[in-house]
Amino acid sequence: MKTNLGAAAGSTRRSAKSDSAFRTISEAAKELGLQQHVLRFWESKFPQIQPMKRAGGRRYYRPEDIDFLANIRSLLHDQGFTIKGVQKLLDQNKGKLPSEITVSASEAEQQSTAAHVAGGVASGNADASIDKSALQSVLGELQELQGILRASLQEVKKNP
Repeated sequence: MKTNLGAAAGSTRRSAKSDSAFRTISEAAKELGLQQHVLRFWESKFPQIQPMKRAGGRRYYRPEDIDFLANIRSLLHDQGFTIKGVQKLLDQNKGKLPSEITVSASEAEQQSTAAHVAGGVASGNADASIDKSALQSVLGELQELQGILRASLQEVKKNP
């Protein structure tokens, strides 16, 4: 008789397979609440997702792949990151996702973009000939606008 001890222990996995079993793309998609084409698309965007492929190209996802996909799904669907934002997060953490994300998606993307622009200015790149003080001024204005937008959003939420 086959039992699923993981489900009895409160696991989030919904299939009858053991937690250590490999899953087909249809099983992985169902478990994650996604469509199969989304998993295939994410494979093209995130090189860390490399399911095992058997003859005929049939994909088998390892338990680590499922966990990684669940984290990506959470970042994209629950925390508001963009695909580009998650890619930058992975680049900053050497291909691994931090166990806890402590900055919001918009803050992470702003920091990454600001670092990229500042890096281009510091390297003397001809395309990045913008004065650093001008960039800081623009950044200050953008932060002020962000504050105004946040305040307006809170007002709208209070008085729909």
